[in-house]
Amino acid sequence: MNEDNQPRFGFVNFAETWNGRMAMMGILIGLGTELITGQSILRQIGIG
Repeated sequence: MNEDNQPRFGFVNFAETWNGRMAMMGILIGLGTELITGQSILRQIGIG
């Protein structure tokens, strides 16, 4: 099967790779924002 014909949704390698990348970016952005503002992520969104 050609890589262009593979599904891009569900539990496939393509989707899981991008899900992991976006999660890593979210963690890095959250930690960077914590360093800049001096507030925790929970306090920034109004929970903590």
